[in-house]
Amino acid sequence: MRQLLLWYNINMSRNSLNPIILGVVYFYVHFIAEVLCFFFLQSIVGDSFILWLAPFVYDILAFIPQILIGVISDRFVKIPFGMIGILLMVVGLCLFGLNGALPAMLVVVIMALGSACIHVDGAEVTLRYGKGKIAPAAIYVAGGSFGVAIGKSLAGSIQIWPLLILALTAIPVIILAGKYRRQTADIDVPCRQFDYSSKTVAVWLIAIAVAFVVMVRSYIGYGIPTAWNKTALQMVLLFSFMGIGKALGGILTDKIGIRKTAYISMLGALPFLVLGNDNMIISLIGIMFFSMTMAITLAISVSAFPKTPGFAFGITTVGLALGVLPIFFFRIDNMIINIVMIVVASIMCLFIIEKIARKEKK
Repeated sequence: MRQLLLWYNINMSRNSLNPIILGVVYFYVHFIAEVLCFFFLQSIVGDSFILWLAPFVYDILAFIPQILIGVISDRFVKIPFGMIGILLMVVGLCLFGLNGALPAMLVVVIMALGSACIHVDGAEVTLRYGKGKIAPAAIYVAGGSFGVAIGKSLAGSIQIWPLLILALTAIPVIILAGKYRRQTADIDVPCRQFDYSSKTVAVWLIAIAVAFVVMVRSYIGYGIPTAWNKTALQMVLLFSFMGIGKALGGILTDKIGIRKTAYISMLGALPFLVLGNDNMIISLIGIMFFSMTMAITLAISVSAFPKTPGFAFGITTVGLALGVLPIFFFRIDNMIINIVMIVVASIMCLFIIEKIARKEKK
C-alpha cells in the first residue's frame, strides 16, 4: 500500500499544472464560446422583435440553468460538459449557416445551452484545481468579455465557416482541461482550501447575499455613464477593460485579501465612474475596478460551498441573470439618477460583503 501511495503521489506531481496556466487555458475556451455566441446574436438582430427577444431568451437559458448544470456536474464530475457545450455550439452555427434550416430562436436555445455547459465546465476546472486561489477562475471568466467584443465586431464582416474552424480548436484545449478536472473526481471536498467566506454566517444567507450583490452590480452596470462609447474600437476597449478587471480582481483577492479588493472595486471605482461620462480613460479605469467584484463574489460563494463548486458558481450566474433581465423591460436614462444609484448600491454591496467575507488574517 505504501508503494502504491508513493507511486500515486509521484505520478500526480508529474501531471500537475500551475492553476494559473489552467485558467489561461480555459480563458481561450471561454473567449471562443463568447465569440461564437455574440457573432450569432449580432447577426440575427434584423428586426425590432428579434432585437429584443433573442438576447432575452439567450440570457435566461445561458445563465439561469448553470446552477442546475453545476449541481449535476458536482455529482458526476466525469461528464464532459465542456465538450457537450462546444459541440452544441458547432451544431447551432451549422444550422444557422444553412440559411433557415431551423428557426433562429431554436438556434438561440441551442447556442445558449452550449454556452451554459462551457461556463460550468470552466468553473469546475479552475475552482477544483485552483488550490485555494481564485485567480485561475477569474482569469477564465475574463475571457468572455474579450470574446463578446470580438464576436460583436466580426458580425456582418466574415462568413460563419471560419468561426466553425475556430470552434474546433477549442476541443483539444477542453480535453486537456478535463484531464486535470478528473484528477479531483474522488475528492470529497475539492475546494477545501478556499477560505474567503465568514464562518459565523449561515451558508444559505451567504448564498442569498452573493446572488443579491451580483444582481445589483449587474443591473447598475448598465447605468454607468459612457457617452464616449460611440465607435467599434471604443466598444472593444470597454469590454476589454471589463475582462481585465475580472482577472485583476482574482489576482488582487489572492494577493492583498478580499476586503481590500472589495474596497478598491466598490469605492475606488466610484470617482472614475461618476466623472468618466465624457472621458474614456477615466471611465475605463472605473469600469476595470467595478468589474473586479466578480472575483470577490465567486470567492465567497465557493468558500461557503467547497463541496460543490459548480453549484457555487451557479449562484453567481443566477444573480447575474436576475440583474440583466429588468433591463429588457425598463431602463433609467437619467444620468444623475444613475450616478446616485451607482453610489448608493456600491456602498450597500460593500456593507454586505463586509458581513459575509472572512476577516483578514493579520
